[in-house]
Amino acid sequence: MTTPDAPPRRTQRRAHDALRRPPAPGSSRSGGGRTTKPVRLAPSDLLGLGLLGLRTRRLRAALSALGISIGIATMVVVTGIPASSHRALMDEMSALGSNMLRAQSVSVQSRPVPLPEESVDMVRRIGPVTGVSAVANTHAQVRRSDLVDENDFSGAGLSVLAARRDLLDVVGGSVSSGRYFSRADERFPTAVLGVRAATRLGIGEIHAGDPPPQIRIGRSWFTVIGVLRAVRLADDLDHAVLTGWHAARETLRFDGKPTVIYIKAREEALEEVRDVLPATVFPDQPGQVQVSRPSDALAAKRATQNTFSSLFLGLAGIALLVGGIGVANTMVISVLERRREIGLRRALGATRGQIRAQFLTESVALAVLGGTAGTVLGVLVTVGYATYQGWPAVISPLSVAGGCLGAAVVGVVAGVYPAVRASRLSPTKALAST
Repeated sequence: MTTPDAPPRRTQRRAHDALRRPPAPGSSRSGGGRTTKPVRLAPSDLLGLGLLGLRTRRLRAALSALGISIGIATMVVVTGIPASSHRALMDEMSALGSNMLRAQSVSVQSRPVPLPEESVDMVRRIGPVTGVSAVANTHAQVRRSDLVDENDFSGAGLSVLAARRDLLDVVGGSVSSGRYFSRADERFPTAVLGVRAATRLGIGEIHAGDPPPQIRIGRSWFTVIGVLRAVRLADDLDHAVLTGWHAARETLRFDGKPTVIYIKAREEALEEVRDVLPATVFPDQPGQVQVSRPSDALAAKRATQNTFSSLFLGLAGIALLVGGIGVANTMVISVLERRREIGLRRALGATRGQIRAQFLTESVALAVLGGTAGTVLGVLVTVGYATYQGWPAVISPLSVAGGCLGAAVVGVVAGVYPAVRASRLSPTKALAST
């Protein structure tokens, strides 16, 4: 007998089977609603959680960031200071003519054969050439005065050269007093003396406002407008009296054909430029052209370029490794100290992925803050030391970007193990820990 209130057996069996079956996806036993999915953390929330540990333990975070800062600053300094020193050394070697060539014709009976008039423009068309200028021997005689006997003149051993306006830029010369040829000066009978030529002719410094001295070249008077300093790359100019190219044409019957051509080219292509110069300068008779070999300073410069960087980058890597170990140590200790916090968050519904992301974000933020401070410190130290030594300050954008990126990578690597360890803590064990 069954009571009127008892449900039929078929209904009881269906309810029993429903309790034994797993719930359908998206359903819940309580009221038939959907299961609650874990809350996704916005990037701003994740960053706030990551910075929470840094804000609550500021001293420890500062000391850990200091380790990264020292590593990044060391990397910037050990790349920036040698680069600045290297740049200063390269500038000094460039001043010795490591990128300069000299082309001249073969002398016949002690007189150089003139080169074609268009040879300078032809050399300028060579791709790697960065500068070209020329002088030409006018074979004129120079005297201090017309009262000096032509057979016993004071300019013995001095050459009178027609010079282009860009000569000093190519040979690295400079004026000690007075001025060099301007566009107007080169068309008038004016002269610039080499340092030895000025001594031989008894001419000292040229002062503005004083009557300029005059010298006799051939049968014409020339006004001296400047005196050069010693030219290390072309010492033959020290014994020369230079006149303007156009003035030499009009006054000294100069035919416009150069005798010596000075060439500046990119150092990596200097040998290739040297090979094509004879045919470029004198296409009809390339065998009549002599080209100087590259300076020994070029070989020394290339050897020096290969001796830097590897040792210093190794030292920077060691310093960065030490900083990364410091961050990893800090994060491991932070996980041990914050087990109750981790257990509470897990009990409230935080997933393992969210715990991993929290501690990984904290590690990366710690490393990036330290890396940014270290980059700024390294740049300031490099600029200060280079300025103190009188070197050009060289800060590679690659080292600055690499410092910040390297800090982020160190933060990721150093935070992986602590983050994984934190996510694997059982909520019950974490809450029960002291």
